[in-house]
Amino acid sequence: MSAVPSLTGTTLRERERWALGGDGRLQSALRRTTDNLDGRRRRGLDELEDPETLRQTARSLRTAAVARLPELLGRLADRVQAAGGTVFFAADAEEARAHVLGICARRGAKLAVKSKSMVSEEIELGARLAEAGIEALETDLGEWAQQLDGEPPAHILGPAMHKTPADWVRVLGTVGYDGDESAPAMTAFARRTLRDKFHAADVGITGVNLAVAESGTLVIVSNEGNARMSSTVPPVQIALMGMERVVADWAEADLLLALLGRAGAGVSFPTYVSAITGPRRPRERDGPQELHLVVLDNGRSRILAGASREALNCIRCGACLNACPVYRQIGGHAYGSVYSGPIGAVISPLLLDDVPEAAELSHASSLCGACWAACPVGIPLHELLLEGRRREAAGGGDRAERAAWRAWAQAWSHPRLYGLTGAPARARIPERLLPPPLREWARGRTVPHRAGATFRARWRRGEVLE
Repeated sequence: MSAVPSLTGTTLRERERWALGGDGRLQSALRRTTDNLDGRRRRGLDELEDPETLRQTARSLRTAAVARLPELLGRLADRVQAAGGTVFFAADAEEARAHVLGICARRGAKLAVKSKSMVSEEIELGARLAEAGIEALETDLGEWAQQLDGEPPAHILGPAMHKTPADWVRVLGTVGYDGDESAPAMTAFARRTLRDKFHAADVGITGVNLAVAESGTLVIVSNEGNARMSSTVPPVQIALMGMERVVADWAEADLLLALLGRAGAGVSFPTYVSAITGPRRPRERDGPQELHLVVLDNGRSRILAGASREALNCIRCGACLNACPVYRQIGGHAYGSVYSGPIGAVISPLLLDDVPEAAELSHASSLCGACWAACPVGIPLHELLLEGRRREAAGGGDRAERAAWRAWAQAWSHPRLYGLTGAPARARIPERLLPPPLREWARGRTVPHRAGATFRARWRRGEVLE
C-alpha cells in the first residue's frame, strides 16, 4: 500500500478508498486479529458471574470520577509531590512537549526509551525529540515496528495488528534481522536489541493507564514488560497522562484493571501491572531517581463541558475497535487520527476542533451499537456519534450535502415533484446508470426492491382497502 494518508487535506471517503484499494491483505489481517480479540473478550467476560452488573458499576465509578476531575487531580498532584515526584499540568500539546524537552535538556539526554503512550502520539512528542537531537525509541514491539516503518499506530492495543509475518521480516530486516517468519525468532531478536537500549537510556517515557488519587500511584499496564523496564531502569521517568485517567481509589482501580484485561485481550488480569508511587527511595534496588508526571488537557476540558463528556470514561481497552464493522474493514490509519475506531470518531473531532477534516469522522460508523455492547464501561458510543453528526450539521456540514438535502426537501414537499422523483425508481434503472451520488451509495449496499406503483397511485385505483 502507499503511504499512510494524513487527516489534513483528505476526506474520509478518500482515506477509506486508500484502505480498501489494496490487495485485500489489510482486510484479511484486520479480520483475523479483531475476530481473535473480540472472541477472547467474549469468553473472558463469560467467565464472570455477572458481567453486566460489573459493567454498570464501572460506568458509575467512571462517571463519578470524571464529574470530580478537579478535586481528584488536585489530590493526585498533592500525593505525587508528597512521594517525591513532580507534576506539571499542560494546557495543550505545545506546553507538554516544551516541559518534556526541558527535562531532557537539563539531564543532557541523548536517548529516551518509550513504552506505549497514546498521549505521546497525540502531542507528536517523538518528532519533537528527534528535532532536538534525542533518539526516542519505541520499546513496545508493535510500536517499534511502526516506528521503523514510518507509520503511526493502527490500534490502541495492537499498533501493528495489520502487519503480516512477511511485513515483520521486512521491517525487522532494516535493523539487522536475517531470520524467517517465526514469531519466537523475531521476538528473541527484538528482546536482544532493545535490552541494551534500556540500560543505555537517559530517560524513560511512559504512559499512564490509571492514576490513583488516594495514594498518588501511577499504574502502567503492558503485555511485554517493556513499560516496567522503561520506568525502572533509566534514571529519569517522564509519565504522560490525559487528565481523565485519574481514579479515586484502589477499589475503583482494581475493578477497572480487571475489566481492562478481559475487554482488551480476554485475560483475567493484565500481564504486567506496574504501580509506581514516587521515585526510588533509599535502599530500593530499582526505579528512577526522578519521576515527572505530565497531565494533559489539550481539549479535554471542552469535552468535559459538553454533551459528549461520557467519552472521558474510556479506559482505552480497544474493545470497540474490534467490534466495529467499519474499523474491521478500513483499519486505524483511515481515520487519520491517533485515536481510531468508534471512540476515536467521537473524541478526535473534539480534541481537534481546529482541524475541519476531523468533523466528518462521526460518519465512520454504521450506528449498529456493537461498540456500545462491547464497551466494558458502557459508553453509549453510538449516541455520541450521532451527537457528533448533529454538531457537524449545526456547524454547516458539507456544502454539496446541504444542497442535496435542500433539493430533497423541496421535492418531497410538493406531491407532483415527489411523484416525479419516484419515477426513476419505479422504472428500475440499472445501478450503473444511476446518477453518481446514488451509484456510489448503491455500490456498497443491497439496493431495496422498488415497488411497481406508489401508495398514492394504488389509492386512486381503489386498490387500497380501508
